[in-house]
Amino acid sequence: MPLKKSKLIITLTIMFLVLLISMYLHLTSGAFPLTTSEVFKTLLRFESTDNFDLVIFDFRLPRIVTAALVGMGLAMAGVVLQGITKNALADPGIIGINAGAGCAIVIFMFFFQVELIGVEINSIVKILIVPIFGFVGGALAASIILVMSYKYGRMDMQKLILTGIAINTGFSALTLFWSLKMDESDYQSAAIWMNGSIYNSNWYFVASMLPWLIVLGVYIYRKAYILDYFQLEEETIVSLGISLEKEKIKLLLASVGLVSACVSVSGSIGFIGLMAPHIARQLVGIHHRYVMPVSLFVGAILLVFSDYIAKNVFSPVELSVGIVVSLVGIPYFLYLLVKAKG
Repeated sequence: MPLKKSKLIITLTIMFLVLLISMYLHLTSGAFPLTTSEVFKTLLRFESTDNFDLVIFDFRLPRIVTAALVGMGLAMAGVVLQGITKNALADPGIIGINAGAGCAIVIFMFFFQVELIGVEINSIVKILIVPIFGFVGGALAASIILVMSYKYGRMDMQKLILTGIAINTGFSALTLFWSLKMDESDYQSAAIWMNGSIYNSNWYFVASMLPWLIVLGVYIYRKAYILDYFQLEEETIVSLGISLEKEKIKLLLASVGLVSACVSVSGSIGFIGLMAPHIARQLVGIHHRYVMPVSLFVGAILLVFSDYIAKNVFSPVELSVGIVVSLVGIPYFLYLLVKAKG
């Protein structure tokens, strides 16, 4: 077995075990603590009670699965954005895609009275179509960024990043405007959701985002070799017969879809798409067919463990998971910025 492939397998195995540990800690802790035997007896249906079933299957497992999937989706989107921009500081939250998707979803919440922190049976259909509205908002943000960043028929990556920051600010202002037009209870729900929250997640949220992650994730992984080529000079890429701009647009739209599906269930959570690809590249190198699967696990671990901290550190009060991620992500971003200058 080639050395790189064996290193990848070892890394993925370790990551999988760390993810399982994070999930176990999350599953057994909280206002209603559970022992290991109680968890396994309930999961394996050897011995269960209504209380254990409610805590595990209705409250904690959906939350853990949602955190893992959102972490994976944001990490994959971060790999794509850093690959096509050749910018190690690119992140769905920083360049405005999160903000565009979030703005569209808040407008949807305003007009259709959907609460994304508590779902009733009569709103299941609305929940399932929320990612579509998120995609429209994210695609609109991405389209504006693309139009503004084109120069002489090619995408100027510096302009893309700067335009993305401006778009992020603009859509965030629009989101605030629409949320302030809501009544008090809806505004509180929207405010909690916008800060990044999965504490009241359920299986409907998982069902709404899972098809997006599977379809777009498989598509992006099949394009991993293209992201490797993007590290070359543009003239070299074109000489290889690759339609550079078309591939960039396709991958950008795929990452928008991933981000929109994630934002629809968790609100705007930043820095996962920034940190996960960096950590993955340090572990397995720069080849994207290796970076992508490792990034998925890193993103899942970061968000599951962050949600565990958000749930327990100030118990019985819970922090928004977006705040916990930002407390780690902002120093990491500054570190990367200083490193890039050096």
